[in-house]
Amino acid sequence: MNQLHEHIVRSIDEEQRRLVGELLRMGEMAAAQLEAALDVVERRDDKAAERIVANDEAIDVLEHDTSHDVMRLALRGPMARDLRELLAALRIASDIERIGDYAANVAKRSMALNLAPPLPQVRGLVALGAVAGRQLHDVLIAYRDNDADAAERIRARDAELDMQYTSLFRELLTYMMEDARSITACTHLLFMAKNIERIGDHVTNIAENVWFRARGDEALPRRERRDGTAQAG
Repeated sequence: MNQLHEHIVRSIDEEQRRLVGELLRMGEMAAAQLEAALDVVERRDDKAAERIVANDEAIDVLEHDTSHDVMRLALRGPMARDLRELLAALRIASDIERIGDYAANVAKRSMALNLAPPLPQVRGLVALGAVAGRQLHDVLIAYRDNDADAAERIRARDAELDMQYTSLFRELLTYMMEDARSITACTHLLFMAKNIERIGDHVTNIAENVWFRARGDEALPRRERRDGTAQAG
């Protein structure tokens, strides 16, 4: 009986390691999508943007496969620690899938942006995306290492992204008021910036689930928010 129990525990541990690997691969795909989307915005490359939009389906498939694996593991009667692992995995997979969607949205809208003359604010959008991309890479490492302290630091860094997003939002509004011909292009950039800001929110969700996976219901410190766009204008 002990040997059977050990075999079951070892099998579940192997399945959980595979699940972590799947989520890391999914996260790396979403990060690559974001980087590629920012690149096509800068290069104004419609063909590459179309490929990024099409590639989003691969992340969707992985999210579905991950959910299936989680349910299969859950039916094997895991302990409380294992249940935290599985619940966190489900939530993280969903957040990564949404990150992939937002990256695809940036690429899709870049094709409409390319119909207008280039805007200097594109540099600000790419810089905003680079911050979100770094945070995504860092939170995947925190998940891989089950590092709750790193996850807390990444969560706190969302305020930096909020501040940068608010600054770009106000810059675009000012530019639109000064030159009515820029309104359509600036509106596209506003939507793209909001997509990137939402990516930051999903990174924060992942960080909170890394904390939950490692620490359970232990309360996280209060988080500062600095998205001032509701007061802009």
